[in-house]
Amino acid sequence: MQKSKTREAKTAKTDKVKSRRKFLKAGAAVAAGGAAAVAMPNIATAAPTVLKVQAAWGGGIFLEDAKHYVDRVNAMAGKDLRIDLLSVNSVVKTSQMQDAVHRGVLDGAHYVPAYWYSKSPAASLFGTGPCFGWSAQEMLGWIHYGGGMDLFNELMGTLGLNLVSFFNSPMPAQPLGWFKEKITSSAQMKGMKYRTVGLAADVMNEMGLSVVQLPGGEIQPAMKSGLIDAAEFNNPTSDKDFGMQDVSKHYHLASFHQSQECFEVTFNKKKFDSLSKEHQNILRYASEAENANFYWYSTLRYADDLISLKKDYGVNVHRTPDSVMSDQLKAWDVVVDRISEKDPFFAKVVKSQKAYAKKVMDYLLLNQPDYGLAYKHYFG
Repeated sequence: MQKSKTREAKTAKTDKVKSRRKFLKAGAAVAAGGAAAVAMPNIATAAPTVLKVQAAWGGGIFLEDAKHYVDRVNAMAGKDLRIDLLSVNSVVKTSQMQDAVHRGVLDGAHYVPAYWYSKSPAASLFGTGPCFGWSAQEMLGWIHYGGGMDLFNELMGTLGLNLVSFFNSPMPAQPLGWFKEKITSSAQMKGMKYRTVGLAADVMNEMGLSVVQLPGGEIQPAMKSGLIDAAEFNNPTSDKDFGMQDVSKHYHLASFHQSQECFEVTFNKKKFDSLSKEHQNILRYASEAENANFYWYSTLRYADDLISLKKDYGVNVHRTPDSVMSDQLKAWDVVVDRISEKDPFFAKVVKSQKAYAKKVMDYLLLNQPDYGLAYKHYFG
């Protein structure tokens, strides 16, 4: 009996030891699990902000330019912010893009100010206005440092538009365009049906042309069918892509009808204000970076395609006569005075532009050597 009790006591003691060991192992496992949870917390990562931005371009070098801006934003923003670039007419027509951004149907748009010229003639002054002796580079200088941005924002407020815009990409002066014969005087163009946009339409009308405003993709078919007699779009690369060399062999470079233009990247203001300051600055400074890239990238492309138009397609390239460009300046005077009398804000913008151009161009024109003289010295 005594032996039986002794065995029971030993068995109970053994069970207690085993039970304590299990408890300690379980505690150690819990502690290890807790330490792992502290070391590797299960934190949910926020989804990136995606901005839907529609471009006014279905292809060609301008769509490439829009992609360059988007690539810069996406590269700097990392995983937290991304722009999805949509090509022309993906959500709305080009003429409806600004309203779509204002309403929040689109987060942004990539286009030119002349495309919403119907809202206010002053819109064209931010991209296709009169030449006061300056180029697109100086016009962008006025926008960024000469009071132009304040005036633009004032215009947005007057029109009740919920937008924030950035301007970039100083375009070289646009060619006078494509004609069925060589142009030697303004009189020769009177009565021609001619394609252009923005305030340039008013200027060419003043010179006696009958202006038809068409989107880029419709220019070549319209000239081929005889709907128009002459046309311009923007540059040798885009013109070549449109196939203008197939409907005309006379291409005139140099003109004051659109001698300074740039892109406008616009965003819905409520959406923009909801972004962090860091992301707002990325959208802003990516525009400034693209300002330089556009000029470097595009001028070489334009030059190569101009060579191709002459060499591969037999296009006769002419420089527009000074007499025609002088008549354009006179037409600009008439148009600007006429609109200024009716639109005080338009007159206010013109006054600001003239003051900036007079100051800056006085320095630049005195300081710049005659680059044409140097070019002729080396290349004839």
